[in-house]
Amino acid sequence: MQHIEALKPELEKPRKIAIIPHRRPDADALGSCLALYGYLIQVEHEVKVISPDEYPDFLKWMKGNESVLVYENGEKRKIEKFLDSADFIFCLDFSSLDRIEDLGKLVANSKAVKVLIDHHPGKENFAAYELYDTKASATAELIYDFLNIMGATDSLTVEMAECIYAGIMTDTGSFKYSSTSSKVHRTIADLIDVGVTPEKIHRLIYDTNSENKIKMLGFVLDQRLKVLREFNTAYMYISDDDLKRFQSKNGDTEGLVNYALSIEGIKLAALFIDRTDSVTMSFRSVGDFSVSEFASAHFNGGGHKNASGGKMTIPLAEVVDFFESLLPFYKDQLRQPDA
Repeated sequence: MQHIEALKPELEKPRKIAIIPHRRPDADALGSCLALYGYLIQVEHEVKVISPDEYPDFLKWMKGNESVLVYENGEKRKIEKFLDSADFIFCLDFSSLDRIEDLGKLVANSKAVKVLIDHHPGKENFAAYELYDTKASATAELIYDFLNIMGATDSLTVEMAECIYAGIMTDTGSFKYSSTSSKVHRTIADLIDVGVTPEKIHRLIYDTNSENKIKMLGFVLDQRLKVLREFNTAYMYISDDDLKRFQSKNGDTEGLVNYALSIEGIKLAALFIDRTDSVTMSFRSVGDFSVSEFASAHFNGGGHKNASGGKMTIPLAEVVDFFESLLPFYKDQLRQPDA
């Protein structure tokens, strides 16, 4: 494995490059991909952004969105052919190949040189080049660092800067998480100097909700929220029938878990969603309680210390019961006051 700086001379002639985010791409994953895409096509590489599956409509304003190939949308043969002949594959915002599901095998088997840019713990050693920092606020922050390393920040367009801003803004919880360093603010200042309008990006991501999404939010908070004061824990669950009732689309449940965490005194929050073939979950915490370790130990998951996810293939009710059964073992940690 080499540091990303060693990649610079390799990109000085036209290459065939694939860029891949994790499944269910969020603003950081897609924004990072499309910002990188914008740079690479500027310097005349042949580039395709390949998403494992669909992503939310509220991200489709990003420049380059129209060229994204979606593996689950009947474009498998085209994608397989491109990956088979690619020179480089950039893996963005994930560090283990199981995060891209069926695409993982294709990437592993491809003769292309793999490049990893990510900030999540639990890295696999599959890439020849890496820009990897678990202290980074977002992969989008690392994309800006990558452009600096390539000596390309002068070629940053407003559209590319907007993609980077969106990734950092969302992954820092609008700059409220502990990962919001002084470096983050300096990067954001640079992006604003390029021409980013913060109000515009915030509105596009947070203030373009469908009527059904808002109705589902009200329903979940009223009917699917449970608070367990004994363990300073709150969780919500959404059944497959709930998703169908509100015609839920990709992205409609994003951020829901934060409502549970926002309740006064809550230290651990969880959201469980029945996806028919599996139950996916999001965990959030405050203070020293590591939901990354919690998810890794019990829910086939992982992530950051205070934000992680997981997945199980048993019925929703059993997942919820299992979650509740674990809490007594963590009671002391969850009731311990933050320093």
